[in-house]
Amino acid sequence: MSAKPTKMLSEADGYALLRQYDVPAPAFEIVQSPEDAAKAAASIGYPVVMKIVSPQIIHKSDAGGVIVGVKDDAAAKEAFDKIVANAKNYNPDAEIKGVIIEEMAKPGLELIVGGKIDPAFGRVLTFGLGGTMVEFHKDVGIRLLPAEDDELRSLIREIKGYTLIKGYRGDAPKDEEFLFQVLKNACRFFEDNENVVEFDINPLRLYEKGGCAVDARVIVQDEPVVLPPHYDPEKIVPLDYYKPRSVAVIGASDDKTKMGYAAFHNLLQFPGEVYPVNNKRSEIQGVKCYPSVGDIPGPVDMVVITVPAQLVPGIMDECGKKGVKMAVVITAGFKEMNEEGKALEERMVAIARSYGVRIVGPNCLGLILPPYKLDTTYVATSPLPGDIAFISQSGAIANAVVGISLSEGSEMGYSEVVSVGNQCDLDFLDYMSYAARDPHTKSIILYIEEIKNGVAFMEMAREVTKIKPIVAIKAGSSKRGQAAAASHTGSLSGAYEVYMEAFRKCGVVPAKTLEGAFQIAKILGGLKKPLTGKRAVVITNAGGFAVLSNDYAETWGIDICDLPQEVIDEMDTFLPPFWNKNNPIDLLGDADEARFRGVYDVLCKNPDLWDIAILVNFPNKVLSPEQVGQVIIDYQKKTDNLLVGCFVGGDSLKPGVDLLTEHNIPVFEELEFTYRVLGHLTWTTQ
Repeated sequence: MSAKPTKMLSEADGYALLRQYDVPAPAFEIVQSPEDAAKAAASIGYPVVMKIVSPQIIHKSDAGGVIVGVKDDAAAKEAFDKIVANAKNYNPDAEIKGVIIEEMAKPGLELIVGGKIDPAFGRVLTFGLGGTMVEFHKDVGIRLLPAEDDELRSLIREIKGYTLIKGYRGDAPKDEEFLFQVLKNACRFFEDNENVVEFDINPLRLYEKGGCAVDARVIVQDEPVVLPPHYDPEKIVPLDYYKPRSVAVIGASDDKTKMGYAAFHNLLQFPGEVYPVNNKRSEIQGVKCYPSVGDIPGPVDMVVITVPAQLVPGIMDECGKKGVKMAVVITAGFKEMNEEGKALEERMVAIARSYGVRIVGPNCLGLILPPYKLDTTYVATSPLPGDIAFISQSGAIANAVVGISLSEGSEMGYSEVVSVGNQCDLDFLDYMSYAARDPHTKSIILYIEEIKNGVAFMEMAREVTKIKPIVAIKAGSSKRGQAAAASHTGSLSGAYEVYMEAFRKCGVVPAKTLEGAFQIAKILGGLKKPLTGKRAVVITNAGGFAVLSNDYAETWGIDICDLPQEVIDEMDTFLPPFWNKNNPIDLLGDADEARFRGVYDVLCKNPDLWDIAILVNFPNKVLSPEQVGQVIIDYQKKTDNLLVGCFVGGDSLKPGVDLLTEHNIPVFEELEFTYRVLGHLTWTTQ
């Protein structure tokens, strides 16, 4: 979406617009002189608030353009002159359209309600603590529109300041139902008015009964806002495009320093026909070479292009005439470089579309489908086959995850590894769609820097997550990783927060690290049933780990649930009299196998009380790590709830870790990391 010229409505026009949607605003009048200020103030009723009216002055308080508590005619005249003088001093070029006289709303809890257009995901609603300290508090939440009623109610309750809304230290509760209606009406206002680019009501003062919008800012453009496009199912690539019978490498080489060497070398394992293309050689890596793709005698389904960028449009024309279905363009030098490269890329895409050729890249590592021994990349060695699809906007990170697969002791294998590059044609949606339909894939990991078609992404992800889990690492959470907008609404609902809300809305699980992403993907891919909650029971033979479990669970949003009295009474029948009778359940350092099995017996009889059971074990002489691991294995067969092991003790517990890994049961070797992963894992259930 290209930026359009915008303008800010006057505060009066903003109030009038909001009133159409039942958002209460104070009585007001705009005046042009000190005398008119006194007349208007007397008519409205003292005390009043007076503010500068200027399209160029957005933050009026910063300019000295707001005076509150004006009590009489003389004060009104003096305030008018002072406000105008301050404004001219603040910005000599600002257009002064007058001073607005407003009914002075009584004090209340100051909140902010705002909205902005996100270039990828469309309309975003912001809500939180407001007033002049809004950027200091930064206590806000967001929702992508359209938003259901329950999403708006949960938005109110998720901010830290909700304590002030529900009543705090003797203060009466504020009117939460009124606030909900304001949010609902603000959504309707934003969606109905297609020219509104951004708005904020700050502060919205909330009272025990009702409330009032004390200040409103609305930014519009002349033309309706163009929102991101919806998902187009007609665009998705048929599965057979990913399963070529023959592949040609254009720019294949015998020079080990060139990409054309590695790309062709990796394809030698491919069970179909493989053709090197190079007009200067008759043979490459022991295989007959052809001067052009058109000279290959048989059909060519896929090509890998490694030649310089300026040659690619001509080669794409040859590929189209040959009937190639898919071109993997590893070559760089396109729109990521300059305007000339952008024009080159557009010409390549136009030629490909005229023939129906689909493009991976350009400027990418390539595509790997290990179960089919198809590796079009220049990585040193192909990864092992497995059940995780890894889709990355970084070629270097895609290369790294291939290395992880091949590292000693790794259990990691892939059904798909793709570096998306410039996404001139195929994009995240296409690769996610492939993974969703691929029988080898159980879970999907995304490494994301930027998604341009966020609405379509959410629509696709919402469908995919119904059948296979998606885990996403979103780069750009740091302040240096994202550009802050100038406005309150923009700076408070930055790009990273919008992505997190988009993930929540479509069921994508966020992760901070590669290791965490793999752990989450493995767990979710092996679940008997989807996780619907975050209630955990912790069973341990170490009291210190029980205490730490409470701390880490609170940090990462895991609910250490209370045990009903009847469950405690049943455990009393087989546990020592001095067990802690609480959750986490401390079985004490001398716990034998019978204690662990007794607890799991009780839990399996009461599956509706919990979602996750975490067994935290440490080295001891009573039970071997294999015995503890076998307990978890046995009881995982008896419940659809999630059982997790955490074996803290290094190499001495490795036999138990290996046993659980062999049986595809989640197991960790560090306590805090256990709760961090589970916190992300249950994020979409909150």
